[in-house]
Amino acid sequence: MAFVTETRTGGTSIFARFAALRSDLLKNYSQYRVYRTTLNELRDLSARELNDMGIGAGDIQRIAREAAYN
Repeated sequence: MAFVTETRTGGTSIFARFAALRSDLLKNYSQYRVYRTTLNELRDLSARELNDMGIGAGDIQRIAREAAYN
């Protein structure tokens, strides 16, 4: 039994697809850097400083994700 699969790219050139991939990678890296920076800054704060801002230690990762990806 033989199978034939045909894949069409919709007329998008290889250069346009590469540019889109590059753009996506740069965007993802930028978001990741915001996440890591926010996470590190919040982790450097004392429990008292976090409490003054109304942030619990368990909320740090969620806040960093929201800052980067929303």
